[in-house]
Amino acid sequence: MFKVFLVDDESIARDGLRENIMWQQQGFQLVGEAGDGEKALPLIRKLKPDVLITDIKMPFMDGLALARIVRHEFPKIKIVIITGYNDFEFARQAIQIGVEQYLLKPVNRSIMQKALQEVRRKIELEQSQEEDLEKFREDMLEYEQFSKRNFFEKIFEGQLSVQEIYEEAQEYSLEMDADGYNLAMVSLWEKRDSGKGLQDPRLLAGKREELTRYFQRYPEYLIFRWSIHTYGILIKGEEEQMEGLKVRCQENIVRICSGHDTELEWCCAVGDPVGRLSLLPQVYYQVNHMMSYRFLMPGQHILTMEAKHMAPAREGDGALEGVDLAKTDPEIIRQFLAHGKEEEVDGFVDGYLESQRYALGSRMFRDYLVLSIRFTTASYVERLGYSQKELLEDTYTSKMQGLSLGAKDLKPYMKELLRKAIQMADEMPDSRSKRMIKKAMGYIDGHYKEESISLNEVAAAVEVSANYFSAVFRQEMGMTFTEYLTQKRMEKAKQLLRQTERHSGAIAAEVGFKDPHYFSFVFKKTQGCTPREYRSGGGR
Repeated sequence: MFKVFLVDDESIARDGLRENIMWQQQGFQLVGEAGDGEKALPLIRKLKPDVLITDIKMPFMDGLALARIVRHEFPKIKIVIITGYNDFEFARQAIQIGVEQYLLKPVNRSIMQKALQEVRRKIELEQSQEEDLEKFREDMLEYEQFSKRNFFEKIFEGQLSVQEIYEEAQEYSLEMDADGYNLAMVSLWEKRDSGKGLQDPRLLAGKREELTRYFQRYPEYLIFRWSIHTYGILIKGEEEQMEGLKVRCQENIVRICSGHDTELEWCCAVGDPVGRLSLLPQVYYQVNHMMSYRFLMPGQHILTMEAKHMAPAREGDGALEGVDLAKTDPEIIRQFLAHGKEEEVDGFVDGYLESQRYALGSRMFRDYLVLSIRFTTASYVERLGYSQKELLEDTYTSKMQGLSLGAKDLKPYMKELLRKAIQMADEMPDSRSKRMIKKAMGYIDGHYKEESISLNEVAAAVEVSANYFSAVFRQEMGMTFTEYLTQKRMEKAKQLLRQTERHSGAIAAEVGFKDPHYFSFVFKKTQGCTPREYRSGGGR
């Protein structure tokens, strides 16, 4: 319903319009009225109507003066003038103000209803255009974030030369020149064992938004989304500034993330600065290694390379008195398998065994670790539908005789076993993320023709948060939700263009575009030609 405010100094005229117009049937709601402009203005400011219907000749403040003020303060309000004076000067001023309709009294029901219908069509068209523009902005933002993440991934994996880094950075308007570089990673997620979820569902999203806003304010920090729960922050500056920038980065991560330990878990790691862009892969390796300790040190927010300090082991002579049982809890392995990544295996295993380094000389303890890790990992893959045989075949330990492993063999055994279990989970066609994506794609297939379909709607259909769904979708599909939806719509549009004679406007509506002009814009942007050119044999 669009809101209407009525101004006329003749109460009979107001009564007639109020009683004779079928407001709701026309899609309107009469929210207020006044006898002159002076009385009307504060009410209009309070009620913010979509349409103002006003007479011209009124005491205290006439309709044209009111229209000027309203147009200035509320540019989107549509103004309809009704007057008993057939005066060209009045009409000229009304046109200058931007009045939608200029009606001469007496105004009967059919004339007013026709005018209201035209006003409503214009409001709806403008709203549709604004929604399309906002959707386009969101699409571009999502695409930019995804592309930026890929850019940083290639830097950290050493896939780009320095020249290529600078060339791609220009595409994203990123300033990469500096004497020093460093990297911070911060993960923030809902506490898994809280048992009741967040009291305020907006808390997690609010904290992530606060992190993003803070670091976007300073050119020394380039923040980007790295994974579902993790943000990366590239730190750059003069050589003498690097330590201060590192400290400031860490202090503000602590400031923003702290204070909700019963509902949120978080951790961060900051590397050591380097003087060259080409050395960033070694900083990433260092930071990624530190981040793997989050499974070994739950509740430890600041992760560092000092494993001895982070996970101290009691001195011993290789006997069981050196064992810290809390550090050998199978739940640590289960949590890593459930939430860790393949590239974190090395750092996790190094930290896990380092925490018990003084007890590894005990054969009994090593046998215990082998059994614990083997049973825990086997139980995990069995829940996925695999067998122990599938986990253990063609592995390092399957080629060894007997149960006992020496201290030097324990580390490669554990790394291989965990890595294979994670790979099996990733390849599992029915894993949690893949099940979610499969369900989401089924929903998209059934609703992609609806103009209103959105990431939030699909996330709700698969019962996860929009942020989580967006990140998992990118990770599993290699493209954003918007890119996938657009690709699906374009494939259907191309089919209809080649196989039918339907007008492109009808095809636009068929594939989920209310505005045919926006459809043509998207089609040309993604396919390299207009719908008409494609139908004539152009494009791909």
